[in-house]
Amino acid sequence: MCSIFGIFDLQPGDALQSLRQHALERSQRQRHRGPDWSGVYLDAGAILVHERLAIVDPAGGSQPLLSDDGQLALAVNGEIYNHQQLKGELTEAYGFQTESDCEVINALYREDAPASFLNRLNGIFAFALWDKAQGRALIARDPIGVVPLYWGHDREGRLRVASEMKALVDDCADVAQFPPGHWYDSATGALTKYYDRPWRDYDAVQGVDVSSQELREAFEAAVHRQLMTDVPYGVLLSGGLDSSLVATVAARYARHRIEDGDQTEAWWPRLHSFAIGLHGSPDLAAAKIAADKLGTVHHGFEYTFEEGLDALPEVIRHIETYDVTTIRASTPMFLLARRIKAMGVKMVLSGEGSDEIFGGYLYFHKAPNAREFHDELIRKLDALNNYDCLRANKSMMAWGVEPRVPFLDREFLDVAMRMDAAQKMVKKGDSGPQRMEKGVLRAAFDGYLPDEILWRQKEQFSDGVGYGWIDGLKAHAEAQVSDRELAAADKRFPHNPPQTKEAYFYRSLFERFYPTPAAAETVPGGKSIACSSPAAIAWDASFAAMADPSGRAVAGVHVDAVEHVGGVAAS
Repeated sequence: MCSIFGIFDLQPGDALQSLRQHALERSQRQRHRGPDWSGVYLDAGAILVHERLAIVDPAGGSQPLLSDDGQLALAVNGEIYNHQQLKGELTEAYGFQTESDCEVINALYREDAPASFLNRLNGIFAFALWDKAQGRALIARDPIGVVPLYWGHDREGRLRVASEMKALVDDCADVAQFPPGHWYDSATGALTKYYDRPWRDYDAVQGVDVSSQELREAFEAAVHRQLMTDVPYGVLLSGGLDSSLVATVAARYARHRIEDGDQTEAWWPRLHSFAIGLHGSPDLAAAKIAADKLGTVHHGFEYTFEEGLDALPEVIRHIETYDVTTIRASTPMFLLARRIKAMGVKMVLSGEGSDEIFGGYLYFHKAPNAREFHDELIRKLDALNNYDCLRANKSMMAWGVEPRVPFLDREFLDVAMRMDAAQKMVKKGDSGPQRMEKGVLRAAFDGYLPDEILWRQKEQFSDGVGYGWIDGLKAHAEAQVSDRELAAADKRFPHNPPQTKEAYFYRSLFERFYPTPAAAETVPGGKSIACSSPAAIAWDASFAAMADPSGRAVAGVHVDAVEHVGGVAAS
């Protein structure tokens, strides 16, 4: 994973060398994503800059990737897990210049329409492809938005794209997120959605049964695919269900090299796992139990509240959001990424996406019926690019560590999401797997993990690192923001005015780095309880009086649920 920056629609009068230096300067703002090498492509119509984090073909996969005739230039941030299969399906000869998994995009562009070949890619990606002969730019982003991408227009009307907003915000008054699952064609000016699955409609999945075996095998295949790497890697292990399942499957395949069809020994056969938390945190204790069971080389790091507080401004600059839950969880992840990079690891597998697929957040206990449950899953999947995917990617890539998310593997999604939501719902009073959230997933992996991990209650990451983290942040914000400032929040911040002092504090830090109205509008708003969408607030009358997104806010569900006073969770 890397970063891309591009300027298109160049005009005959443009000073190309001056623009080249300008593009390099703007791209340098996101070089933390790709510290290994910088590549530049320039012609009379386009500039592409690529900052590389070398994961696959580190010796020869530098970008932008050019076709053998020099007519195509491609800059990609991401991984194409099924690149070998796609190469085998090509109907026309293509002269590959590297062993990069991403170069297959150039070959597919040559022989297939974008709407077709984009739906054949299984991977995480954001790319800009320039066709010199046609003067055509093709820009696309992966279906879920695991990889970030922004776009906008500068004062001269030229189109710009970048992996992070910080490379565009000073030049593009209309900077915005490029939507996941879409592609843009400069030849027509059309932005087109290419990813749309039948399982989005509840009527298409109602009554569909998916067996434990099919679910388990699909997830194992997803983890196996995503172990594609030529550099040292590891797993994030919080000791919760999701990260532990990723780790246990990865441990089974770690000794063999995936790119060689599991025929040779892996270059780094010992699987390393990583966790972080305050002293005495639930995650650190649970991660140690899971690691001992799995036999990983485990690294559990502690951080202090003061260290987290010190990092907050830099965290917000990197993750480019003022969302409360995202910032709470991004800070320990940012600190963990720095530790991981210091150990020479460049890629990690993580457990994001499971809660959105199986209804793992504790507020799903309140879902009134299967249709409502399913519709909320779709809303949560559609929002992942603004929350968990943004957090995982930008927190890790701040230090040049690539996160991969097997639960969001395209093929696994097609299996897990065509399951009737009635199979996923919590059945209150039941003694079977569905007595708690994600029961179908737990049942599919029965025997793979110790019971205290397999049946551990959901902890949001910002809770699991230690309850003192959230409580301390609230107390700090209380001291920083006055009652008068909060009362006038809608005057200072007319878009998405903060509702709590903690939210006001984060918004102030965000504004320091990203002061424009367009930057503020890249962050979605709306009320949330325990990570719910605004629509799910209607599930329980008590939600209307709550203002905190912590999982502990769901009274009667979380074992450490807190009492609510005046709309703010207080422990």
